[in-house]
Amino acid sequence: MRYDEWQPAYEAILSDFGFEKAADERARDLLAELMDDEQPRSVADIDLSGTVAVCGGAPSLVGDLDVARRADSVVAASIAADILRDAGIAVDCMVTDLDKNPETARALTEAGTPVAAHAHGDNIEALREQVPKFDASAVLPTTQADPVGSVVNLGGFTDGDRAAFLADACGADRLVFPGWEFDDPTVGRQKARKLLWAERLLRWLEMRREEEFGLLDGRRGRIELPWLAGR
Repeated sequence: MRYDEWQPAYEAILSDFGFEKAADERARDLLAELMDDEQPRSVADIDLSGTVAVCGGAPSLVGDLDVARRADSVVAASIAADILRDAGIAVDCMVTDLDKNPETARALTEAGTPVAAHAHGDNIEALREQVPKFDASAVLPTTQADPVGSVVNLGGFTDGDRAAFLADACGADRLVFPGWEFDDPTVGRQKARKLLWAERLLRWLEMRREEEFGLLDGRRGRIELPWLAGR
């Protein structure tokens, strides 16, 4: 995913939520600074070939664990890593913006498991506090703004859809999605809007991959991709 391809979607997200690009850039620059004297993980160092389970943290993940077990590789979004590890399922990569379980991310890096640590405008303090505790050699630093230095932008907005874009960038042949629920009545308005964007971005990803994701079956006809209008 080149940044010029991602930028129209990113700007549409900023406009929809009222987020400030400058805040994302400050977070990105902090993460780059934290990695300055380190040798963080790169995309080329992460192999996620075969069938990759992109695991979300919805309650349904408990019932979907066999999907993850059968996969060749497992990428966990945020708290999905804890559910998987408790079930004895190895995580090959974790994607997190550090808002829920940074201790899990730290433990994974110490074991040599890649962790995509994401910088955005709302988690500057978490980056400053948590990232120095990680083993930097296992950290893949990511941003949703223009990439700088070792900080990469693979596409995606929420932990879950960023995990899918990461799997795509790391060579996945097929993506499956245990533990995903777009229509969760228990979440607040902002989380519901984020899930709407996750759905849009996954639709875009499957179009780019020329692959159909099962979790979008029955939904594609109503998914709008406004940043692609007129292209």
